[in-house]
Amino acid sequence: MAVAIEGFVDSTALFNDPLALRYRAEEDGFLFFRSLLPKEPLLELRRQIVTILARRGWLRPGTDPMEAIVDRDMIARTLQVDESLIYIGVPSDVYKEIQCLELFHTLPHHPKLIEALERMFGQDVFVHPRHIARVLIPSDRCAATPPHQDYTHIQGTHQFWTCWFPLGDCPMDLGGLSMLRGSNKEGVLPVTAAAGAGGVESILCGKSYDWVQDDYALGDAMFFPSHTVHRGLPNQHHDRIRISLDLRYQPAGQEIEHRSLQPHVSVVTWEEIYAGWTSDKLKYYWHGQPMRLTEYDIELVKNQPRIC
Repeated sequence: MAVAIEGFVDSTALFNDPLALRYRAEEDGFLFFRSLLPKEPLLELRRQIVTILARRGWLRPGTDPMEAIVDRDMIARTLQVDESLIYIGVPSDVYKEIQCLELFHTLPHHPKLIEALERMFGQDVFVHPRHIARVLIPSDRCAATPPHQDYTHIQGTHQFWTCWFPLGDCPMDLGGLSMLRGSNKEGVLPVTAAAGAGGVESILCGKSYDWVQDDYALGDAMFFPSHTVHRGLPNQHHDRIRISLDLRYQPAGQEIEHRSLQPHVSVVTWEEIYAGWTSDKLKYYWHGQPMRLTEYDIELVKNQPRIC
């Protein structure tokens, strides 16, 4: 039986020691960095996202939008007609607006993120253009993300990594990310159906690992490889939204599943995303880069019988 342990080991002291970083990543299955990112761009992206939510009537009138305090009546009404909230956190038309934010697509290229991944990969880094915003609303109908491996959903090379960080302070009771230490050594696990984002849970029958979890502060970042099992903690606040980003990276030149080059859940096209941008620098930046496209293997996400 897995137990929950509070307290991530901060890998900041190892930042300039790639061998030590890789050893810790192999042993633990993740690397956590305190205050890796500057706060200003994170707060600016948060401001842009909550402005969209406020304009759509999602935030309680009279509150500071940066606090992301929800109008629960609006959530209840929206859930009655739009089941997409259960899976992506907001209605698809709201998510489209978030996906069109220029900073949402440029922030994943921040030099501190690229520098950290270069140390882990030991070579140039390719940034997946499919970025994910998680807008975790407080509702009994919206289950936390179940324990899973990202490889099941992303595929392509097994060597890709995920970077997760919140756009604001995120104590455990607001719904941070919990890591199953050492689970990266198990290879690709079978899955069974589960509530929450992704819709499947990795089967760990007979495996004994510890869940590690902690509070996240603005600027903290969690990195982990594609086979590490992780889960979202439930949002226990009755009126606050947790906003976070899922970003993915891989060594340059390796294979990539073709959907990873498309916007998340296809609510918008690249042409629509780029329409309001102020710079052309990162538009279609992956064009012309060497890579081998692969096809999604649906067999990996088919429900398996839970036999323990």
